[in-house]
Amino acid sequence: MFVLLLLRCRRYVGMAQNKDESIAYDKLAKNVDVWSKIPFRGLVVEGSNGEYVYLTLEERVEMVRKTKEYLPSSSEKLVLSGSGCESTRATIEMSQKMAAAGADAVMVVTPSYYKSGMKDKALHAHFTAVADNCPVPVILYSVPAFTVIDLSLDVIVDLAHHPNIIGIKESGGDITKIGSIIHRTQDVDFQVIAGSASFLLSTINLGGVGGVCALANVLGEAVCELQQLTTKGSMKEAIQLQKKLIAPNSAVTKDFGIPGLKQVMDWVGLYGGPTRAPLLPLPEPEVTKLKKVFVDSGYL
Repeated sequence: MFVLLLLRCRRYVGMAQNKDESIAYDKLAKNVDVWSKIPFRGLVVEGSNGEYVYLTLEERVEMVRKTKEYLPSSSEKLVLSGSGCESTRATIEMSQKMAAAGADAVMVVTPSYYKSGMKDKALHAHFTAVADNCPVPVILYSVPAFTVIDLSLDVIVDLAHHPNIIGIKESGGDITKIGSIIHRTQDVDFQVIAGSASFLLSTINLGGVGGVCALANVLGEAVCELQQLTTKGSMKEAIQLQKKLIAPNSAVTKDFGIPGLKQVMDWVGLYGGPTRAPLLPLPEPEVTKLKKVFVDSGYL
């Protein structure tokens, strides 16, 4: 069984594109070069903030291949890829293609279009079939803010016993649920990953292993420092840093979303670039508000 030890944080690979909406692989290469020097355990390609729902099937696979290619040959960083699709069959096929393209593991989001049909039994069968047919380990991904599907505690605990399901990225932010998952999966090799920097400290303190955080796109060193401080028990410093990161984290997620995240990437010397339609760039008043958050927090 593949055991994913997230001793450091992991970050999303934001989708870099040109004005004509072609993927800017030259800019992606430069971003990956910067991220490769930060002590992340790995990179996540096509998480929610990677605009994966707007990519073609071919682009999704190629993004994995290119990210793997752009990492230094000496790098030990892992590449996780978001392979979730609406049907079980499509998810299996995408997972297999991403594994062939170089993904070390896949992160599978809950299907959500037919919400009324996504009961526990259907979701359990879906993830089991994907894990049975995937050549690399599977990480469950619960993100009710986007899917409105909150993968239940009982289903998660049962799936944790599957030999090819190694963990969950829990983005719901319910710390009681996160603690319950950790407590009820102590007997198996199953790792719980915070889906946001806003509750990274709490998750690690409860026994989680790290985080997959949108904020790490732009404040990677700070997010890794929070991970390190918490892990070594420097709680006074960790709490101070966690508080400092809350406003910037909210800014690039729920407040200003992907357009905001890409804007900050441009400010910190990375390439964020335009969003893919139908997402729109931030209007100027919103850009001003966003900048104030990062200036007030001391990061610009």
